[in-house]
Amino acid sequence: MDLNKMIPKIGSAIVTVTVFLFALFLIINYSMGSFFVCLILPLGFIMMTASIHNECENERKVAANIGLTLAAVYCTFIMLVYFTQLTTVNNEQLTEQAANLLEMGKCGLIFNFDLLGYGLMALSTFFTGLSMKADNKADKSLKALMMIHGVFYFSCTFMPMTGMFSKMSSGGDGLGGRLALVAWCVYFLPIGILSFLHFRKR
Repeated sequence: MDLNKMIPKIGSAIVTVTVFLFALFLIINYSMGSFFVCLILPLGFIMMTASIHNECENERKVAANIGLTLAAVYCTFIMLVYFTQLTTVNNEQLTEQAANLLEMGKCGLIFNFDLLGYGLMALSTFFTGLSMKADNKADKSLKALMMIHGVFYFSCTFMPMTGMFSKMSSGGDGLGGRLALVAWCVYFLPIGILSFLHFRKR
């Protein structure tokens, strides 16, 4: 069994399926489902990023190393965020102060950690895309999508500092936020699909 061939395909398949399910759960407004798939997505992302890192050439290793390191930090932040939602927030009777910090919908501390995590994911895809050598049209598309995705780092990292999201959480039903996340899923889903096709060819 060649794990170097199997793990990349499994990782990219996990990314593809979890991003699709995340979009679906957002559309039907099933928060527990979206929290659960967001707990699984980082594992697939680590597998996918490590696989691209493994095949990159020596002159691109620094970029690949940065991408993989950032993927690991992203994974840590996001798994803590969604494990908290599925355990402490879901099972405990929280005080109002604790709820403001820990409930995702309150746009407090845990929400900001979530955004920071996805900002680091965006930066990871930028450096991982930078490390790729694109040999065909599909790989060129994958590389471009990953690098352009790096732009999300700035909005995810700096917009929470403005207090914009906490102001938005005080009114409305969160539909605008869900639609924005669905749009992100539409953008990121081809990255998972093209990664799977890339690894299958290899």
